[in-house]
Amino acid sequence: MGATAEILGWLKASGLAARDEAPAITSLTGGVSSDVFRVDLRTGPICVKAALDKLRVAADWRAPVERSANEANYLRAAADLGGLIVPSVLAEDAARHIFAMSWFEPAHHPVWKAELAAGRVDPTVAQAVGGGLARIHGATAGRDEIAARFDTTDMFEALRLEPYLAHTAKAHPLLAGRIEAIAETTRTARLALVHGDVSPKNILVGPAGPVLLDAECAWYGDPAFDIAFCANHLLLKAVWKPAHAKACGDAFDALVQAYLSGTTWEPAEALERRAAPLLAALLLARIDGKSPVEYLTADADKTLVRDVATGVLTRDVARFADVRRALFERLGAR
Repeated sequence: MGATAEILGWLKASGLAARDEAPAITSLTGGVSSDVFRVDLRTGPICVKAALDKLRVAADWRAPVERSANEANYLRAAADLGGLIVPSVLAEDAARHIFAMSWFEPAHHPVWKAELAAGRVDPTVAQAVGGGLARIHGATAGRDEIAARFDTTDMFEALRLEPYLAHTAKAHPLLAGRIEAIAETTRTARLALVHGDVSPKNILVGPAGPVLLDAECAWYGDPAFDIAFCANHLLLKAVWKPAHAKACGDAFDALVQAYLSGTTWEPAEALERRAAPLLAALLLARIDGKSPVEYLTADADKTLVRDVATGVLTRDVARFADVRRALFERLGAR
């Protein structure tokens, strides 16, 4: 689905738009996995999202379009958990892989990635994200009904484990066994509701707290994935913006400390033992996986991340601080 006429027809059929309404429908840029639109209804703006079969990356990366329904399901499940703010689902057509949700005005809800890129690195935002994630994980841990609703391992495999870890293992044969073991640990854990894409590009910094978007990868599995995935981005931002590296490191610390302090469903040390090596593997994946970060373009930056991740993966690590220390030692030696 992509034509604005089709979207308008669906909105009228769903009752969100009046029969005589002709709202402006604006395609938003930056979407990798979906077409995303702002629709200015008489009642106010809303957001409409339709899943793509082939993702907008250089590699041939295809994923099940059923992830649209999965995302809407996550937003409903997370709405009342007392964790991070999520958009409200206003209407959905699962057969057409499209749904509408509430709109957050950019003037009052800047994207966290843009804030970090501009040097506005606020550790309290990271702290709120970490604490909010822990609350979502804690509220869903051990809940059989949530596990049944998000029995989506095949989708998580296609969207996360294969493009990030399996693809990276092929690019680094000497590390393949280690990375594959990390992937298997992640794959087989069944502990809590996982968002799967907790990235600064999917978080808005709002006046009432962080807003979490883009839950296409939602899965009942290993919560270590969410915190490792998010922490990874703060380390990569330190490489990208060396002038703000210390602030990114402080934000990293605030994120993981708030998360580990809120880890109630298992010993925090046990979760960190899984998350720390996964963090190193994800560092490498954002250079050599199917979805490399677009902002690290200099060969020296890529080499630094590869060297740090490789060094960590060739030894036993059990703490986030081990990965952080390895990266910042290299940054300091430049």
